[in-house]
Amino acid sequence: MRMTLDYPPVWLAGFAAAAWLAGEALPLRLPLARAAGWALIAAGVLLIAAAAAQMLARRTTLDPHGVPSTLVTQGVFRFSRNPIYLADVLILTGLCLAWDAAAALPLVPAFATIITRRFIRPEEARLAAAFPQAFAHWSARTRRWL
Repeated sequence: MRMTLDYPPVWLAGFAAAAWLAGEALPLRLPLARAAGWALIAAGVLLIAAAAAQMLARRTTLDPHGVPSTLVTQGVFRFSRNPIYLADVLILTGLCLAWDAAAALPLVPAFATIITRRFIRPEEARLAAAFPQAFAHWSARTRRWL
């Protein structure tokens, strides 16, 4: 078995480290940024918990490289096809604000682009192959992010 570190939390940690470094090098305090940042972090953590609970309840994998056993379309998945990745973006945005690293905010779209290419597109391809009709219907009515 080959071990890999190619997982979204690893990418998030790397981008968070870059954001922290940017905040240390170029601190930029914005009014209410810290409070907004912590609120976004909390929202992201809650969104991850809700999505993970729904996936576990349906007995499907949380592993982005795994084979899905079912298509989860209810709960938070009614609003986003990728609520955990959306939560990661909220957390990274929140960290930039909470750490007075507003100069690092351009890292957020870069992170979203990498996550889309490395994880979302392959996951959606596996879901479309495993559940062709259901995935087509769900993706037609539910946006990738929001």
